[in-house]
Amino acid sequence: MKNDQPISNAALATYLALTFSLSAIFWYLVITGKGQGQPLILYLMWCPGVSAIVTRLIFQRNVRGQGWTPGQPIWLALGYFLPVAYAGIAYAIVWLTGQGGVDLARFTTPVLTFVVLGSLQSTLSATGEEIGWRGFLVPALAQRFSFTKTAILSGLTWSLWHYPLIILANYNAGTATWWALLCFTIMVVGIAFAFAWLRLRSGSVWPAALMHASHNLFIQGFLDRVTVDTGRTLWLTTEFGAALAIAGAITAFLFWRRRDAVNTA
Repeated sequence: MKNDQPISNAALATYLALTFSLSAIFWYLVITGKGQGQPLILYLMWCPGVSAIVTRLIFQRNVRGQGWTPGQPIWLALGYFLPVAYAGIAYAIVWLTGQGGVDLARFTTPVLTFVVLGSLQSTLSATGEEIGWRGFLVPALAQRFSFTKTAILSGLTWSLWHYPLIILANYNAGTATWWALLCFTIMVVGIAFAFAWLRLRSGSVWPAALMHASHNLFIQGFLDRVTVDTGRTLWLTTEFGAALAIAGAITAFLFWRRRDAVNTA
C-alpha cells in the first residue's frame, strides 16, 4: 500500500463514529424534507471524506496516506470504464430478454455534455465518499485483514450507510424494501472488491473516485433513463434490482481472483 500511514484502532473507531454521526444530520434532513434535496445529498456524500480528513488531522496532524496522487493512467481508465462494462452488460441482458424495454429517445442530453460535464459533476460528489471509504477505511482494514475481508467489511459499511435513505426516504426503485436492501447490499459488497483492489493496487484514491462517479453517472443518468418498465423491470434494474446485484457478484469474483496482486495484512 503505497504511502499509507499506519491507522490505529482509535483512529478507525473515531472515523466510523464521525462518519455516521455527521451523516445522521443529513439523513434526518433528507428523510423529514427539511432542506433542499440535491444540496443535502452532496453534503451527505462528503461526510465520509470530511470525517477521514478530520480523523487524519486529529491522529496524524496531517492528511498523508489518503492516496492523493493520481497514480498510473491505466488504473484511472479501468476505474472509469469498469462500471460502463458491468452495468452495460447487465442492462443489455434485461433488454434482450424482454424483461425491460429500451427507448433511446428518452435520453436528450448532448453526448459530449453528458460525458464531460456529467463526469465532472458526478466526480465532485463521488470524491467525498471515496476520500472516506477508499482513502481511509480500505487502507485501515487492509492493515488488519486479508483482501477478502477488507473488501467485504468495507462494502458492508458502505451499504449500511445507505440504509436509512433506502428504508425511510425515497432512495429505492419502488419495489419491496427487503428486495431493495438485499439487491443493493449484494451489488455494493460485490463492487467493493473492485474498489478495494483499485485503491490498493494503484496506491491512489482517484481510480475509485472515477469508478464511483462513472457508476452513478451511467446507471442513474443514462441506463435507468432509457429503460422502459414492462412490468417486472424495476425488480431487475436500478441499483436495487437483481441484474446489478448479479453483475456485482461476478465483479467481486473477478477481482477476488486477482487478490494476490495487492498487499494486505
